[in-house]
Amino acid sequence: MSQSDVTNAIRRYLLLTLAVGMAGMTTELLLIGHVESVQQLIPVVLLGLGAAVLAWHAAAPRAITVRTLQVTMVLFLLSGLVGVSLHYRGNLEFELEMYPSMRGFEMIQKTLTGATPVLAPGSMALLGLIGLTYSYRHPCLDTDTQSSRDAEGES
Repeated sequence: MSQSDVTNAIRRYLLLTLAVGMAGMTTELLLIGHVESVQQLIPVVLLGLGAAVLAWHAAAPRAITVRTLQVTMVLFLLSGLVGVSLHYRGNLEFELEMYPSMRGFEMIQKTLTGATPVLAPGSMALLGLIGLTYSYRHPCLDTDTQSSRDAEGES
C-alpha cells in the first residue's frame, strides 16, 4: 500500500468520524432541548451547516468545497471555545448565588462539576479539529492550484 493510499484511507476515516460525530452531537443537542435561546441554537445551526457542507463536498469535491469546509470547521472550533466559556460562566454565577463566600479551588471545582457540563462544548471544537485535519493539504487544493498555474502559463 503506497503512502498516497494510506493518506486517502486516513482521510476517508476522518471524514466518516466527522460525519458520525456531527450526527451524534446534533441528536444529543436536540434530545436535551438545547434550543431555548439564540446562544443554544448556535451549535445546532452550525452542525446543520456542517452537514450541508459535508454533503456538498462529498457530492462534488473541489477546492471551493474544501475551503468552505475549512471555514465551517474554524467556526466549529470557535463555537466550542465560546461554549466552554459560557458554560463555565453560567455555573460560576449559579455557584456564587448559592455560596457567595466560596472562593479558590473549591469554587473552581464546584463550577467545573456544576449542572451545566463545562467541557461538553469542547466536543464541537474537537469536531472542528477533525475537519481541519481532514482538509489539511487536501488533494483538491493541489489540483486546483496546479490548474490555475497551467491556465496562467497559457495566457
